[in-house]
Amino acid sequence: MEKKSMFIEQSFTDHKSGDMNKNFDDDGRQKRTGTWMTGSAHIITAVIGSGVLSLAWAIAQLGWVAGPAVLMAFSFITYFTSTMLADCYRSPDPVTGKRNYTYMEVVRSYLGGRKVMLCGLAQYGNLIGITIGYTITASISMVAVKRSNCFHKNGHNVKCSTSNTPFMIIFACIQIVLSQIPNFHNLSWLSILAAVMSFSYASIGVGLSIAKVAGGGVHARTALTGVTVGVDVTGSDKVWRTFQAVGDIAFAYAYSTDTLKASPPSENKAMKRASLVGVSTTTFFYMLCGCVGYAAFGNNAPGNFLTGFGFYEPFWLIDFANVCIAVHLVGAYQVFCQPIFQFVESQSAKRWPDNKFITGEYKMNVPCGGDFGISLFRLVWRTSYVVVTAVVAMIFPFFNDFLGLIGAASFWPLTVYFPIEMHIAQKKMKKFSFTWTWLKILSWACFLVSLVAAAGSVQGLIQSLLNADLFTKSVAPFS
Repeated sequence: MEKKSMFIEQSFTDHKSGDMNKNFDDDGRQKRTGTWMTGSAHIITAVIGSGVLSLAWAIAQLGWVAGPAVLMAFSFITYFTSTMLADCYRSPDPVTGKRNYTYMEVVRSYLGGRKVMLCGLAQYGNLIGITIGYTITASISMVAVKRSNCFHKNGHNVKCSTSNTPFMIIFACIQIVLSQIPNFHNLSWLSILAAVMSFSYASIGVGLSIAKVAGGGVHARTALTGVTVGVDVTGSDKVWRTFQAVGDIAFAYAYSTDTLKASPPSENKAMKRASLVGVSTTTFFYMLCGCVGYAAFGNNAPGNFLTGFGFYEPFWLIDFANVCIAVHLVGAYQVFCQPIFQFVESQSAKRWPDNKFITGEYKMNVPCGGDFGISLFRLVWRTSYVVVTAVVAMIFPFFNDFLGLIGAASFWPLTVYFPIEMHIAQKKMKKFSFTWTWLKILSWACFLVSLVAAAGSVQGLIQSLLNADLFTKSVAPFS
């Protein structure tokens, strides 16, 4: 299972012995076993993640008309560009050409030059941003468990304030330990557990929202255009929140695909079918989460509908959902940081092959675990990375703003620009032809959307920092 933003350069060993027809593909690499059905499952489990938590808030900013429309637009664009990427999996011919096993290999095959470097910068920058965002989200969920128990014990009107910082430290300590596992494939069980957790908490959120809507009582106030200027927000806040909501939806559509076995239909057709099923299912689930969540909370929808305490009871179910989020993000963090680790370590080993600090490895016997390889460079570098991401998360502990910024920064280059440019190169389209023109218009339109979404998220981060600073100053005399 490879995330679009995670098609990172890796080295593979060619297999030159054994039964090529039985165990290996025609290019000498280990035979792939994925089908369009398993590919669809990987897309669904990989995409439905922490981004779903902010969709009710995003729909609240956009309203009943624009909210679902934006969700559908991102869904269509994601599927459309994924079909282009599927055709580029093999080059130059989409059926018989050489396979490209990473995103950067595809970009190198079709575009080359500086665009390969730009692709790498976009990928690694996105991965770093996501690991910071996951640190924030996990700590918020841990805090929510503590607050939920406090509310249950002392009543809903009690403040029950808790700092995120200790929980970020706990999360970072867990990641420091897990990061020392040298082989990413040893963490496959963690990925499976993370997928189960993501489905669990998203389903609980939808179920609680449906129960709240069906329960009657005071109905939440909603509107066709979302939050109302002069009632809920000021005019400028409405504009900035709208931009940020677009970024949150873009983050939710971080897309994935799988490497499928070579069998009828061709690999690119199987990938397209998997994308159609995966994106359609994900969009249905997102519509359910966003729209039912908005119906439940109205214009006051919290940024995270499982930690914003629109729900208080049953408290044990709220606790379980937030534990699921934390466990999911423990695994998801490793999925996104391991390619960064491997890239830095492989490049360092190539540049300083004789440096014992970088290349040396020592065996240590772990009780019940057998021999475990310890590298001083890996220990220092990976620990430093986790610590730095935790410190940045402590400085910017704002869920919606950070998610919107990551989504805005990664959606256009990785989901739109590179697939379109590679499709144009593959088809050898003439400049200013009809298809070339409208593809360029789509790319530039998505670029502008990403720009305004990024602007909204940056403004949200600044405003959140200012509000946090004002709050600190106001409570300081009473501390």
